Amino acid sequence: MNDRSQHRRPATFRLDDPGVVVTEADETSRLGRATIQITPEPDPLTLPVPIEPALPARRRFPWGTLFWSGVAGLTLLGVGLGVVHLIEDLFAHSESLGFVGLALAFVTALALAVVIGREAFGLARLATIEKLHQRAAAVLASDDRKESRVIVQDLLKIAHQNPQLARARATLESHAGEIIDGADMIRLAERELMSPLDAEARRLVSSAAQRVSIVTAVSPRALIDVMFVFVASLRLIRQLAHLYGGRPGALGMIRLLRHVIAHLAITGGMAASDSLVQQMLGHGIAAKLSQRLGEGMLNGLLTARLGLAAIDVTRPLPFAALPQPKLTDLAMDLLRKKDDEE
Repeated sequence: MNDRSQHRRPATFRLDDPGVVVTEADETSRLGRATIQITPEPDPLTLPVPIEPALPARRRFPWGTLFWSGVAGLTLLGVGLGVVHLIEDLFAHSESLGFVGLALAFVTALALAVVIGREAFGLARLATIEKLHQRAAAVLASDDRKESRVIVQDLLKIAHQNPQLARARATLESHAGEIIDGADMIRLAERELMSPLDAEARRLVSSAAQRVSIVTAVSPRALIDVMFVFVASLRLIRQLAHLYGGRPGALGMIRLLRHVIAHLAITGGMAASDSLVQQMLGHGIAAKLSQRLGEGMLNGLLTARLGLAAIDVTRPLPFAALPQPKLTDLAMDLLRKKDDEE
């Protein structure tokens, strides 16, 4: 109610009366003397409710980490003590055998240090590529010009080891000082550096799918099929990682394989789509091929699906300026090769 209505005598009226006017609280229009002005009060249920920040989860003592750290430490101490005792026994038996054992222990320790260093370098390189992919996706959304230049410089460092990208690097470096928006700079880098790599990646995936299709079609045992598909998939993932600048070791391959499987689960799994199956049936291939050849073709398609997921994981830039390879295109290449073989 307004101030004027507070001095009115109590009276009854209907809301549909022409003399009753409902106005907002911030409306300051002047009404006639005989007009009754009503200002609704805000509903408490519609008022914004302050949300208290959630309390951080209480961190528990990492007993599991402590246990496995202790087990690893005891194992290393036991192996080291066993080697020391072995060398002492060799020296006690013969001085020449002792020196041979000491030399072998030194070579083993040196090789172990090199292997650990390579694994650490491979994991760091994979983490760098993964972060570069995320940063490039963020720049495509925010159009940050300064950050795009930093990403391009990091990308050039990774591509410096590939001699096939010498001309693309020179072209990209010539545009580094020009006034280009952040998102456009990322797209330019993708067109210059990723275009030849994407073509080679598609060739690798198509070749791997063809090999899996042929071998599993003529293989007499299901166990041989499973082993060959697994080995071919690991080889394909390693080749794609090396193509895009990664240097994964054993631990890096485990991490890549986990990421690829997670990507497959997010993007719809490993099953061929209904449209792809209909396209195969429409070409009359299923009627011409035997059951084993049909199974081999499906195994090849699954391998191609795995390769496409590996491209998304190992590629340092997201697909923005270039078209993303699709399973249908690789399936057409596989079907075309099958027709040529027949």
